[in-house]
Amino acid sequence: MSALEWFAHKPLGGGIFWIQERFYESGNRANIWLVRGSQRDVVIDAGLGLRSLPDYLRDAGLLSPAEGAGPRPLLAVATHVHFDHSGGLQHFEEVAVHSAEAAALLQGDNYEAVTWLSDREVARPPRPGWSARQFRVPPVRPSRLLQEGDVISLGDRQLTVMHMPGHSRGSICLHDKDRKILFSGDVVYDGSMIDWLPYSRISDYVASCQRLMELVDRGLVEKVLPGHFNIFGAERLYRLASNYISQAGVCHKISACAMRSIASIALRVANSRITSQ
Repeated sequence: MSALEWFAHKPLGGGIFWIQERFYESGNRANIWLVRGSQRDVVIDAGLGLRSLPDYLRDAGLLSPAEGAGPRPLLAVATHVHFDHSGGLQHFEEVAVHSAEAAALLQGDNYEAVTWLSDREVARPPRPGWSARQFRVPPVRPSRLLQEGDVISLGDRQLTVMHMPGHSRGSICLHDKDRKILFSGDVVYDGSMIDWLPYSRISDYVASCQRLMELVDRGLVEKVLPGHFNIFGAERLYRLASNYISQAGVCHKISACAMRSIASIALRVANSRITSQ
């Protein structure tokens, strides 16, 4: 299967494209965002990596230079290193990730990447004989380590890094302040927030949600482009963040701790099988 078959995209206007992996039919299917700038293009999250995303961008004409100029540099930014967002980083020459998760990406740590893929989630295999049991996030050396407050310049637009741990220790959002757009990764999307994975931390998540609410209160966000599911606005962002805070009590913490223990055991068993193959 070619990259053109595996991916599909939708233009949103303003130099932003929404890309998805067509045959990864799972709630874990991550949104991929291409943001085009006057001097640099940025891909936010990279999917599983079963086909080459840069090949798709080129073959679909999404990286065509304007007025005969040379191709713009292309940077892949991972909002975090979970497998559904980071598997495709292997295909990019320039990769950025928060420093808290750089070692996991460099080592190909599929425990921290929470790699968990089944054959039934992939409607069409990317190549003959492919099996989900073979899948793992390969080691990738990041070319840029991100920190809170860093700015990724695309020329005519700037994306500010907001370190928002909780879902994972290196989770980030990217904020386009001028256009009031938030690329939120898995910090928040229109669904249940997951805080029971290895390196999840509820107290960090509460603090991150408080920051999200402050963004809305200050009128700094009007549109959220999340890591999963559909785009939503400021009112929904505020409600999702405030609901998480209100539910993060003692009972929730006990339940999350139990689920984290189960998930950790399952991931260690699954990854031991991967490494032994």
